[in-house]
Amino acid sequence: MPSNNQTRLTGRVIFKGDPGYEEARRNWNPYVNTYPLVFVFAKNALDVSHAIKWSRENNVPLRIRSGRHALDKCFNSVNGGLVIDTSDMNQVTLDKKRGIATVGPGNRVGPLVKNLARQGFMSVFGDSPTVGIGGITPGGGFGVLSRSIGLISDNLLEVKTVDANGRLLTANATKNEDLYWATRGGGGGTFGYNVEYTLKVHRAPETATVFDIVWPWEQLEEAFKAWQNVMPFADERLGSYIELFSKVNGLVHATGLFLGSSAELRKILQPLIDTGTPTKVDIQTLFYPAVIDYLDPPESPFADQNFKFSSSWSNYLWPDEPIAVMREFLEESPGTESNFYFTNWGGAIGRVPSTATAFYWRSPLFYTEWNATWMEKSEEAAALASVERVRQQLKPYTIGSYVNVPDINIENFGEAYWGANFARLKGIKAKYDPNNVFCHPQSVPPGN
Repeated sequence: MPSNNQTRLTGRVIFKGDPGYEEARRNWNPYVNTYPLVFVFAKNALDVSHAIKWSRENNVPLRIRSGRHALDKCFNSVNGGLVIDTSDMNQVTLDKKRGIATVGPGNRVGPLVKNLARQGFMSVFGDSPTVGIGGITPGGGFGVLSRSIGLISDNLLEVKTVDANGRLLTANATKNEDLYWATRGGGGGTFGYNVEYTLKVHRAPETATVFDIVWPWEQLEEAFKAWQNVMPFADERLGSYIELFSKVNGLVHATGLFLGSSAELRKILQPLIDTGTPTKVDIQTLFYPAVIDYLDPPESPFADQNFKFSSSWSNYLWPDEPIAVMREFLEESPGTESNFYFTNWGGAIGRVPSTATAFYWRSPLFYTEWNATWMEKSEEAAALASVERVRQQLKPYTIGSYVNVPDINIENFGEAYWGANFARLKGIKAKYDPNNVFCHPQSVPPGN
């Protein structure tokens, strides 16, 4: 397709109909796949700038992606649009003396943290190694190390971003400070298209301790209650999550990472070990790189099922009513990967004031997300409805939602994702992108 104006697309450019198009349009979650007009696999900031200018000149909608891990429709891809893919921008520079890593947005979290671990450093990682650092960072980004060292966005020292006019901007604590504030939790693809992150990384211990406890599915209530009674209040060196899968899957397990010894961890875990009849109790002290391998085993960059997610936090321990909602959802879901996931909050996360960065939800006890999966199109409507039904049923017991787990059904998404920070984010958006060039279904709109 010829351009109406002078800007040329650069990088690896794939138009609809070109060889490689079908592969280019695939995302981790098949549910979000669309048919864009063109993909630009950018090699550098100039390629990103050219793509932004070209899209504006030709009135073509824009999206950006790094790890192809968007969880709802039209966030990282759009029919008839231009998708900037930063996966080739995967450079990593580590300054060991200062404990600073400069990384391209195309790095996937798993390989990045494994690379850092082999060099004696630790950085926050979640439960999926194929997520792109480009997308997870501006939304917050958390995992089992967050109670010790904070969110990924809390460790962001500087961002380089291309603005709506195609200019390269730098934002940090002393330059474009408002943009820097917004980038730490305001979500990706909204204020600029980020092309480089400078992150604080932390000296890794020589060893750390991991655990995995598995219960029979029928004991999910007891297992969850034991987990929620211990983990939000545990030593902040302990990060943990518990996953409760659908009845057809049958798995209930708690996992985590402790920056301490096996003996110390076993004492903390004893209430969980004593709950029900666990079929597996595994506690191991490993060299730190092996810890990452244990918690973040390789996974395919593309799922073989469709997923629909939603998320929230809780300020209080769950009584029986929301636990019953969870059980009913898991009993009725036909999807083998449908599940509830919880991770403990607190520690370093809560020591940052809720208005110090755009990431607002600092004080809850724990985070939860749930998803339904399906294979056939005929199962889609029921799966989508089941996730929304749970969201409504949990409203009396939960608060907020996580911008990196977007849910198109959330109408008041500004308040849900950013709480009292939403108003400030709209003002920053108006300053840096007044024409709303960078938009997706739940991006921050420009406002006063």
